[in-house]
Amino acid sequence: MATRSFMYESSEGVAHIRLNRPEELNALTFEVYRELTDTFAALGGEPEVRTVLVSGEGRAFCSGGSVHAIIAKLLEMTPSERYRFTRLTCELIANMRRLGKPVVAAVNGIAAGAGAMIALASDFRILSEKGKLAFLFVKVGLSGADMGAAWLLPRLVGLGTATDLLMTGRTVEAEECLRIGLAQRVVAPERLMDEAMELSRSLAQGPPLALAMTKEMLNAEAGMALEAALGAEAQAQSVCMESPEFREGYQAFIEKRAPRFA
Repeated sequence: MATRSFMYESSEGVAHIRLNRPEELNALTFEVYRELTDTFAALGGEPEVRTVLVSGEGRAFCSGGSVHAIIAKLLEMTPSERYRFTRLTCELIANMRRLGKPVVAAVNGIAAGAGAMIALASDFRILSEKGKLAFLFVKVGLSGADMGAAWLLPRLVGLGTATDLLMTGRTVEAEECLRIGLAQRVVAPERLMDEAMELSRSLAQGPPLALAMTKEMLNAEAGMALEAALGAEAQAQSVCMESPEFREGYQAFIEKRAPRFA
């Protein structure tokens, strides 16, 4: 897959998206937003890609929307033009959550604003000890409920902590991220990419249908009552039981070997 606004490479079932504007702390432009959105949509149709890893070059993961390339131009736009842009930012998050493949974010430094949302929309967040998140929308006079933040964040950290982070816009250091559930792991800076790639490759060797179904259920069940959720899970599990993955998992257990999921 050829990309112009960020680096993309794929091997061993892992698609690696690297934001590579280090001199701008990997700030997003309109072009980067559009291409990221389209790439996450296209990855659903790439059978050789089984996991996606997102990282940032230099000392930042992503500092959010570029002050000069986006924010200054938004002030000159019409209301309908600004709405089209906010719909685009939400489309990016929707495509990340719709993608039936695990997404791993390797956060090496600051992830602020839209950068924090890209990390939040990922399924796994591995932070360097220098990694930090900041949902700083209110600090520029915008709603903290941006790009799905008010839906995703409370599900990870609870309503009270989400209210704190979205209303204050304060920076959350790596260790606090781990403590409150914003990060699954915090590692030494020199170990970040090795740890993130190891996890990504491990997920890529997992059962694709089972992982896709798990992500779909995690997305869907937030709005369901218990009885509806139980019914949805029963149906999802019966579908998985029809797949070759289920038989391979059983066969591998019987033969005392690692499963080989096609």
